[in-house]
Amino acid sequence: MEIKLYNTLTRTKDVFKPIDEKEIKMYSCGPTVYYYAHIGNLRAYVFMDNLRRVLKYNGYKLKHVMNITDVGHLVSDADEGEDKMLKAARRENKDPFEIANFYMDAFMKDMEKLNIDKPEIIARATEHIDVMESYVKKIIENGYTYQTEDTIYFDTSKLDKYGVLSNRKVDDQKAGARVEFDSNKKNISDFALWIKAPKNHIMKWDSFFGLSYPGWHLECSAMGYKYLGCPFDIHTGGVDHISIHHENEIAQSKGFCGKIPANYWMHCEFLQVDGGKMSKSLNNIYTLDDLKEKGFEPLVYRMFNYSSNYRAQINFTFEAMEAAKTALGRLREGYLKHKEGTDDVLEDVIKDYENRFLEAINDDLNMPVAMSVVWDVVKNPIKSKRLADLLVKFDEVLGFDLQNYEKQEEVLPEEIKQLISERNNARLEKNWAESDRIRDLLIEKGYIVKDSKEGTIVEKK
Repeated sequence: MEIKLYNTLTRTKDVFKPIDEKEIKMYSCGPTVYYYAHIGNLRAYVFMDNLRRVLKYNGYKLKHVMNITDVGHLVSDADEGEDKMLKAARRENKDPFEIANFYMDAFMKDMEKLNIDKPEIIARATEHIDVMESYVKKIIENGYTYQTEDTIYFDTSKLDKYGVLSNRKVDDQKAGARVEFDSNKKNISDFALWIKAPKNHIMKWDSFFGLSYPGWHLECSAMGYKYLGCPFDIHTGGVDHISIHHENEIAQSKGFCGKIPANYWMHCEFLQVDGGKMSKSLNNIYTLDDLKEKGFEPLVYRMFNYSSNYRAQINFTFEAMEAAKTALGRLREGYLKHKEGTDDVLEDVIKDYENRFLEAINDDLNMPVAMSVVWDVVKNPIKSKRLADLLVKFDEVLGFDLQNYEKQEEVLPEEIKQLISERNNARLEKNWAESDRIRDLLIEKGYIVKDSKEGTIVEKK
């Protein structure tokens, strides 16, 4: 069955045709490791993982590169502001390399918590400075740059077109024309490739340009070429990368080898929180640890993402997370019931489920439709080990590790059991003040309290 993927480059859902049927070559923009990843960041990696899993489900072998930006990423993508790593180093009074190691480790742990399949190659920018330097030298040799006192710029006017992904119209716009920005640039869309380091700049390397450091767009182009060649099959990232970072990757690649580096460009949409943007001022930026404190394991967040296609914005609310938590519980319970079943199910029924699931995931990773097939399997009145095996097969894409799931009955401490009993009695006597007092005490002791027809239900946070 053919795979269709939405390609930002063509703005259509294209049939996927790999360069080499034996191995798919793919590049994903990784994190800038200057702080903890929040759930908006992590949505892009859940998407990346789904794409990996769908390709592998279809029988492809992968050579997948993900970069780690540990130098050179400015606060603004448009070559403005200061380096995020240096800003973090000042914030925590630590060496930027120490900052990078700490937050890279935190990010990789988040990947594990979400059961994200690790790319075959993890490439740190600081370990590829020589690769970037060689890449820049070739672009200079090919005549796509100009130099100021402290910066080597890419000259976008030398391209046949700049803005092929975002369809931006920047032709004939010169520095200072209607837009205020770096007057050293010849064109609004020009960007820094290599920068001389001021004396107090910590992250710098000896190069053909003296003590210097790379522009942050450069790493993806250079490392993508080193490991995957040009062109490769798929490039992924967030929609925020389209207009600048990925346009500049394409520009650099054209300047280096004359080609757009990837045939398919795929982008994940933003996560909203309560219908708006995440913001520190609104105190609505959440990490996986924040969700855990509120009673949601990381895989609940994974389930939450399946309520929407990766190309659509998704609205995060705690009500939606409660629904996702219930859904994950239903899936696990359904799997266990089928696993314990003894009845058989018709081969035609299995094949129908398999075909519908494959059709959904191969239609641009349509996870909501794929999940509807999963629920049909879960709800099948015939409890069969074959259906349990089918759910495990589907889980190769879903990523919930169903095969290793075993229901664990939580053993509550005697003190907590006593408090639950006292609260149930207070509710029977309609002593709401006492009921509320005990509820608050349970919460204080680290439990989530829910009321049901059967009485008080508590769960460990």
